Amino acid sequence: MSRWIAAALSRPGSLRKALHFTRRVWRSRWGGYPSWKGFHVNGSPRPGEGSGRRVLLATSVGAHLPSVAVESLLAAALRQRGAEVHVLLCDGVLPACLDCDLRWYPNPKAQARLAARGPRNLCPTCFEPALGAFKPLGVRIHRYSDWLRPEDVERARRLAGEIPAADIGRFAWDGMAVGEHARAGALRFFARGDLAGEPAGEAVLRSFFEAALLTTFALRRFFDETPLDCAVMNHGIYVPQGLIGEAARKAGVRVVTWNPGYRKKTLVFSHGDTYHHTMMTEPVGLWEDMDFPPAEEERLMNYLRARWDGREDWISFQDRPRTSAEEVARELNLDRSRPSIGLLTNVVWDAQLHYPDNAFGGMLEWLEETLRYFSRRKDVNVIVRVHPGEVLGAIPSRQRVQDEIARRLGTLPDRIHVIGPESRLSTYAAMTLCDSVVIYGTKTGVELTSMGIPVVVAGEAWIRNKGFTMDAISREDYFRLLDRLPLRARLPEDEVRRARKYAYHFFFRRMIPVKALEPAGGWPPFRVSARDAAALAPGACPGLDTICGGILTGADFVFAPERDAAAVR
Repeated sequence: MSRWIAAALSRPGSLRKALHFTRRVWRSRWGGYPSWKGFHVNGSPRPGEGSGRRVLLATSVGAHLPSVAVESLLAAALRQRGAEVHVLLCDGVLPACLDCDLRWYPNPKAQARLAARGPRNLCPTCFEPALGAFKPLGVRIHRYSDWLRPEDVERARRLAGEIPAADIGRFAWDGMAVGEHARAGALRFFARGDLAGEPAGEAVLRSFFEAALLTTFALRRFFDETPLDCAVMNHGIYVPQGLIGEAARKAGVRVVTWNPGYRKKTLVFSHGDTYHHTMMTEPVGLWEDMDFPPAEEERLMNYLRARWDGREDWISFQDRPRTSAEEVARELNLDRSRPSIGLLTNVVWDAQLHYPDNAFGGMLEWLEETLRYFSRRKDVNVIVRVHPGEVLGAIPSRQRVQDEIARRLGTLPDRIHVIGPESRLSTYAAMTLCDSVVIYGTKTGVELTSMGIPVVVAGEAWIRNKGFTMDAISREDYFRLLDRLPLRARLPEDEVRRARKYAYHFFFRRMIPVKALEPAGGWPPFRVSARDAAALAPGACPGLDTICGGILTGADFVFAPERDAAAVR
């Protein structure tokens, strides 16, 4: 350890930066990474269980601890089922990646250094620890540098310097949306919905663009020369994961993406693309005719109530919420003689992707036009709840909704109430005061409709097209829907039932329980608890069987808790 401390202290900058670097080194070597040493994986083929299937776990960013934890677990489980497992890791060749954000580059000087030199301070504590985590599993490990040629590096550097910054987001290479993921990565880096006012904004964007190009070139060659059946990756957007998905689809390799679920000990998997897209287009036949007995409906409603304080979740944005609706009304000084309409926002920078059916150019445009509309409506109150993730998320937003409202609209009428992201007033309690709620893309619409609250969908919310919301298909259609408000009625019983069936499907069937993941109370939010290979063998965990079956055969990533109730309790 002493040489690592010496290396940290020898770096330019303050002692604070050196200690920050040392802390990361410690975490990379001893904290957060699963240990598979002595874990004897039975890799012999099992008839009918994926024998001979070739799977890539495209971890790439070794410092992303959730990816290493989940994907090393998958490596062990897939080998138990006879799969040939490959792992892809970046070995320091990308000039920017998912691990680069403002926590490491907090000011323009540091950001300019990143743009000029790449993430040299991060790479030493990324590749090696992840390599050490995967090696004991007997998988084939690939490095990015193995698949890049000098001409690729030169071409990426040239394109990243030549393409006008305003055109990067629309740039495509051989039909792959390279620029879209680069732009999304840069926005995530700055925790903003745009790069306006960022001195190093263009330089950092170009770094992400160059990294996106390098990933694309490397992965096209990799998929051309490496026969694979399926490529698995976290999230499926940003740099480099979004480009891995683009290259895999182009090569005809089946794509699987995953994310942590909301409920503790669960994961969400999707076929073909990021769940930001697939959850909106998922066939309703997966859930509308399923069995939904009263006991499971009661279980759902108990869980939805628990989401008010997040006690059953490992992803929650409510910090000790105040859950009394009357308390909310008093604090807002709400005029109860008028009906109220709720507005729920998203975090501005999150998952900035292209959605072809959007009625608006983005969430802020929707919010501005909606508030202008309601500013002219004197017959209703409006309760705007700013997403708590602006301040409680892993990367706090630097472009705040309240600042944008003030800049774009100035002073709002007294009947429009804005609950800030830091407020402990419960989102759910506030929305129960509303006649109806208008959302852009928040997942809260799933819960509100289950409570019978009518919801208008303006953007890319997952409850769109499910048969129990009012979905805008154009600006004109959207404002016609708003003209109908207030409705002065809750959803009909049949629509509430349909909404609850979808909520059950969403929270209990799409969020797949994995026994070998335990809440950790820190970062990552879970740890691998499997003690031996038997814990990951076929039949040991129904949820893991569902996940591996989807990866190996293309089966739906839908868990059936009614078949094995013990697996989700």
